[in-house]
Amino acid sequence: MTTASARLWRSATMPAVVVPDAIGSELAADARARLERAGYSRYGRIDRASYDHVDDPPLPELVEALLGIAEAVTGRAGKLSAVRAIRLEPGDYLLTRHDRVLDDRPLELVLDLSASPVDRAEVHFRHRGQVFFTMTSQPGALAIVERGPTVM
Repeated sequence: MTTASARLWRSATMPAVVVPDAIGSELAADARARLERAGYSRYGRIDRASYDHVDDPPLPELVEALLGIAEAVTGRAGKLSAVRAIRLEPGDYLLTRHDRVLDDRPLELVLDLSASPVDRAEVHFRHRGQVFFTMTSQPGALAIVERGPTVM
């Protein structure tokens, strides 16, 4: 799994890759239950985004495992700056134009904790305004994307 993803990472012009089946369905179910117990808050600024979130979710073992996968794929040691669990329901969205501009090329990890694939659910990453990478709903999959000043 990570070997093929690492090859894709190294060959990509814009470093971004999906690691399929990064976590199993049991671990994903446990993470969903722990997030529910932690309690979601609603972010709803119509000009920016509409979604539920848990800041600093109580999932330290999962986060460490994901950092390990990211390091195996990219060859870069992970440095954690923030962890946020976002739950998107039908009609929810996040607008790119309000995303933070990052200039130190950090890695962004996106883990799909869905119980089953969600039709038309996608996360788009843009370089200079153009979509260069799309993560479609794949339960258990992990997207690893190198961010920078031109990537949102």
